[in-house]
Amino acid sequence: MVEHASQSERLFERARRVIPGGVNSPVRAFGAVGGTPYFVASAAGSRLTDVDGNEYIDYVQSWGASILGHAHPKVVEAVRAAAARGTTYGAPTEGEVRLAEEVTAAVPGCEQLRLVSSGTEATMTAVRLARGVTGRARVVKFAGCYHGHSDGLLAGGGSGVATLGLPGSDGVPASAVADTLVVPYGAVPEIGPDVACVIVEPAAANMGLVPPPPGFLEGLRAACDRAGALLVFDEVITGFRVDRAGASALVGVRPDLFTFGKVIGGGLPLAALGGPSELMSALAPAGRVYQAGTLSGNPLATAAGLAVLEQLSQGAYAELREKVTRLAAGLHQAVSAAGLPVQVPVFSTLTSIYFSDEPVTDYDGAVRAAGTGLYAPFFQAMLERGVALAPSAYEVAFCSLGHSEADIDETIEKAAEAAKVVAAGR
Repeated sequence: MVEHASQSERLFERARRVIPGGVNSPVRAFGAVGGTPYFVASAAGSRLTDVDGNEYIDYVQSWGASILGHAHPKVVEAVRAAAARGTTYGAPTEGEVRLAEEVTAAVPGCEQLRLVSSGTEATMTAVRLARGVTGRARVVKFAGCYHGHSDGLLAGGGSGVATLGLPGSDGVPASAVADTLVVPYGAVPEIGPDVACVIVEPAAANMGLVPPPPGFLEGLRAACDRAGALLVFDEVITGFRVDRAGASALVGVRPDLFTFGKVIGGGLPLAALGGPSELMSALAPAGRVYQAGTLSGNPLATAAGLAVLEQLSQGAYAELREKVTRLAAGLHQAVSAAGLPVQVPVFSTLTSIYFSDEPVTDYDGAVRAAGTGLYAPFFQAMLERGVALAPSAYEVAFCSLGHSEADIDETIEKAAEAAKVVAAGR
């Protein structure tokens, strides 16, 4: 035991005895940024408090799930009321129907929704459905786009896989990825007659933020149409985060299938697969493509999701875009003024920080930016000053409606101080 160790250090030591690596999702271990992860005691709005009493302005926000901010009163009350009626039944509830109605009403082209418990389940099911309805096996994905940790989609993934420097994962046999083709993000590949689907983040948000270049998504739509392949938009991050109708509405391209997560669960484990009835009817029990889940459509999660969606008017998105735009401009100015190379891209309500002289347009560029080694000391300097960014250079920053103008001003001020510290240590 470390003498005079903090509460977080003591908890991390205990955790490593009973949890692999001390965490239940790898990026949380701080391996890419150094130091000991903070253990959270509570959170409200834009801020979280760790077990040592340190308070942080939080730009992780449960990796984008908490768009209203932490512990929003409407969400807390909805979950409390749902829990009083029972936490899980293994039988249908009205909440599942209401959430599916809300999502399908908001997203053009999404006529039916299958609720699951994680983004990994949603993307895995999307691929199975695409293979089932096309009778084809091959899947095309893009380097740096992360679609969960199912075997066939882990190849060329960003996010935690990139953070740990893994080519994929041990335990994934070559046969599992034999039908997965990984191509560069931003370029339209050849789509052959053996391709079941092309799966893509419409705005890549797992290698930092890489907005789609002009014509890219339109080109994918046309290529899939020519080949008879399905186009799948992974909107686990962008869905209901960048717009009430998702990224597809912003980019003007409609996919065949959607996956959603994070925001629609209100911070509880919930995700979904959606699309036109003609395709979705191939899922069991209506069709022969099997998918199931004991906790799918959990009543607490659907209650939380509905409470969040009720707050997300177009005015709320306008407010959030304004906050993110101001935050990004301020971060760019603060870091560049210290003489550090920096890019701060924005796509609607998403932003990220790259320590790079040039705009990052693909996974190779994201890797080069991470390779400068500047993110880790910047992360630590910000954390010391009470600002929590993602503990990885391959993630985006999530602002919430709970962040105030004062929070953003304070963040920019602290970024200027942190950047000077990093520049002095180069």
